[in-house]
Amino acid sequence: MKFRKSFLAALALLAIAAVCFRPGLETDAAAQTEMRSAASVVKPVAYVSLEPVPRGKEFQVAVVAEIAHGYHVNSHKPTDPYLIPTTLTPQLPTGFQLADTIYPPGKLEKFSFSPDKPLDVYSGNVTLVLRVTAQSDAPLGAATIPLTLRYQACSEAACLPPVKVPVTANLQIADANAKPHAVHPEIFSASAPRK
Repeated sequence: MKFRKSFLAALALLAIAAVCFRPGLETDAAAQTEMRSAASVVKPVAYVSLEPVPRGKEFQVAVVAEIAHGYHVNSHKPTDPYLIPTTLTPQLPTGFQLADTIYPPGKLEKFSFSPDKPLDVYSGNVTLVLRVTAQSDAPLGAATIPLTLRYQACSEAACLPPVKVPVTANLQIADANAKPHAVHPEIFSASAPRK
């Protein structure tokens, strides 16, 4: 009887150990670390073209994304449908309307994992631009526009999991009669759409 109780106690301890130290927990931790590193491959910063932005006026929001050396991300129009495109999605607050999202063309490059078919990618620095209108009812004063940059970063050796990275654009909304001035011309003149 005593042996049976000891045996059952040992089985119970083994069951607890199996739950606490199951491989899935290590995999979850590894996946979280991988996701964090995927999010750190691209450093995005948001800029606004006008200061302040008058009600009723169109302005631009640019996200300049610096892609780490040795990595690339798919362009907005990748060469294969199974590849994940880079996208920029705003969560516009009340009083703002999206007119257009402008993605730059990618560059065709060959990689060791796709030697026969070039891939359409972004590398180095890339600028994505939103055309937004501050409507007549946009709240006056400080405003923020939350943005989500989604991409999948790859090196010559492997692709990291796709990630969604939050970015925030900060701006000031003024009365319709306010006189705005252009800011960050080095970004917005270079990213102006070609007619």
